[in-house]
Amino acid sequence: MSSEDNAVGLLVGHPVASRLFEAGRRLRQWDADHRWVLDTAVVLVIFLLFATPDLFPGRHRPDGPITFTVRPPVQMVLLQSALILPLWWRRRFPLAAFYTVLAVFVAEWTAGIMMRADVAVLAGVYSLVLHGRLRRVPWAVPGLAVAVVLVVIRLSGVVPVWDALFFLASVGTAAVALAFAIRIRRAQLAALRERAVQLEIERDQRSRLATATERARVAREMHDVVGHSLSVIITLADGGRFAADTAPERGKEALRLIGETGRTSLGELRRMLGVLRERTDESSLSPQPRVADLDALCRHIRAAGPRVDYQSGGALDALDVGVQMAAYRIAQEALTNALKHAGPDTRIHLAVRTEGARLLITVRDTGPPAGGRPIPATGEGHGVLGMRERAAMYGGTVTAGPEPGGGWLVAAALDLAGPDSAGPQSADPELADRQPADPQLADPQLADPQLADPGEPA
Repeated sequence: MSSEDNAVGLLVGHPVASRLFEAGRRLRQWDADHRWVLDTAVVLVIFLLFATPDLFPGRHRPDGPITFTVRPPVQMVLLQSALILPLWWRRRFPLAAFYTVLAVFVAEWTAGIMMRADVAVLAGVYSLVLHGRLRRVPWAVPGLAVAVVLVVIRLSGVVPVWDALFFLASVGTAAVALAFAIRIRRAQLAALRERAVQLEIERDQRSRLATATERARVAREMHDVVGHSLSVIITLADGGRFAADTAPERGKEALRLIGETGRTSLGELRRMLGVLRERTDESSLSPQPRVADLDALCRHIRAAGPRVDYQSGGALDALDVGVQMAAYRIAQEALTNALKHAGPDTRIHLAVRTEGARLLITVRDTGPPAGGRPIPATGEGHGVLGMRERAAMYGGTVTAGPEPGGGWLVAAALDLAGPDSAGPQSADPELADRQPADPQLADPQLADPQLADPGEPA
C-alpha cells in the first residue's frame, strides 16, 4: 500500500473526518431531495441585495460617473425578474439559464438600461462553469464577447475603454476561477470518498481471503492429523482383534499403541486449534513438525504392521521451517495412504533428499500381497489434492500413480530457490492474502471433505 493510501486511510479513520464526511453526505442527500430550497434561496438573496436598491432610487444615489437607470417600479420588477428568475434553473439547465440571462442583459443595455441586477450575468457564468459540462463552456464565449463589446461602447463616454475592459475581465475571471476551484474541490472530495469506500472493500476482501486461507490451512492440518491417526488406529485395532485369541500379549500391545496414538493426535489437534483462539497458552504449544520428525512417523507406521525403510540425504535441517513442515505433511499423507490402501503387510520405502535447488520426496509401496492397489472410482482423492496444494506453495509438483510391477508411487519435488520458498511461515504479511492454488480449497466449505469420512480414498 502506497503512502498516499496510508494517508487516505488515516484521514478516513479519524473521528473528526468521519463526522465531517457524514455531515457532508447528509447535506448532499438533503439538497438532492430538496433542490428547490437552495435554488429559491439564491434567487431571493440576489433579488434582495441587488434588485431592491433599484426600487428605491432616492435612498441610493451613486456618487460616481455611472448612473443606474430609474424606471417605474412595475417596469423595474419585470426587468429584474427577467434577469434573476432564470437562475432558478441554473443547476439543472446551466447553459440555457446563462443564455436567457445574457439575452435579457444585452436587450437592456441595447435599450440604454443599466441596473444593479445585471450581476445575474456573473452568477450565470459561475453556474455554467460549476454545474455545466466542460465541453459546453466554450459555447458561452461568443455571447460574452457581444456583451463585453456592448458594455464597453456604452461606457466609453464616461469610463476609459481599457479601464472598462480591465474591470470586466477581472470580475469575469474571478467568477470563472471561483467556479473552477469549487468544481475541482468537489471532484477531489468525490474521489476521496470513492477511494475510502474502495479501501473499505479491499480491507474486507483481504480479511475474507485471509480467513479462507486460514480455514483451508487448518482443514489440511486436520486432515493430515486425523487421517493419519485414524488409519493407524484402525489397522492396530484390526490386528489386535485377530491377535486377541491367539496372542493376548500382542493384543495388549496393540491397545497400548492405539491409546498412545490417540493421545498424541489429540494433543496435536488441541495445539492446532488453540492458535485460533484469542487467548492461547503459549507454553502448551509445540513446534510444527519438521523433517527430523519423520523418524517418529515411520515408527508409528511400523507399529501398524508395514515395513518402512527411510532414507534421507542432504542438508535437510537447514531448510526453511515452512518447507520442512510441507515435506513432513506430504510424507505423512503418502505413508497414510499406503497403509490405508496397501494394508499392514506391504513394504514402504520413503526417501527425502535435496538435489541442487530441489527437495525430492519419494514414497513407494509394494502394494497388498493379494494383488494390485485399487484406484478410487472418482479418480484422485482429496489427499493427493492436498499434497499438490502444499507443493504448489513452493513451486513444486506431486505425481501419484500405480507402479508397473505393482504397488503405488508418490513423488514430490519442491523448489527451494523460487520466490515462494519462504512459505507460509514467512514474515511477509502479504502472503496471508494469497488464495489457495487449488479451487477446491478456496471455499472453506470444500476445503477438505476428507474430514467427513476418513474411510474414503485419499
